Order: sequence, then C-alpha cells, then structure tokens
Amino acid sequence: MGFINNAKAGKATDEARKAYTEGHGVLVYKFIEANKTSATTAPMTGIGEQIQAVEAEGWALANMAAAESKTLGGERIGLVCLFRRRV
Repeated sequence: MGFINNAKAGKATDEARKAYTEGHGVLVYKFIEANKTSATTAPMTGIGEQIQAVEAEGWALANMAAAESKTLGGERIGLVCLFRRRV
C-alpha cells in the first residue's frame, strides 16, 4: 500500500477508534478510491486495506454504497460504508 493509502488508512483508524471510544454504535465513513481511471474492472486500490483498518478497531462492515463522480482530478469512486460496533 502506498503513502497516500497508508495515510488514508491511518485517518480511518483514528476516526474509528475515536467513535468506538465515545461509545457510538454506528460509524458511517466515506472512502475515495485512489485510482484515476474507474472504467475497467479491477481491484479498488487501497479500499480493502482501509476497511480492514476500521474493522481492526472493533467495527464490522454492515452496508456499503458506491457512487462515481468526475472531479478536477479525474473519475473517482466513492464508497459510503456503514459500520456497526461489534459487541
């Protein structure tokens, strides 16, 4: 995993840890794929690692929705993930 994806996973870890510590039962987190071209079928760079980082803090992925948009930097896929606290 590259520098940017490591930083994103680190930020996700921090937010997941904070929400868990504060006793939240639900965490909704938006992940943006780092890949600049989303026109092909391929692994979503860094997304799996970021989801694993959140789950390592006591959360379980419950639902996920995807959206594609064009930004100044090109096409990006955004994943909105709903995590529930593990009991």
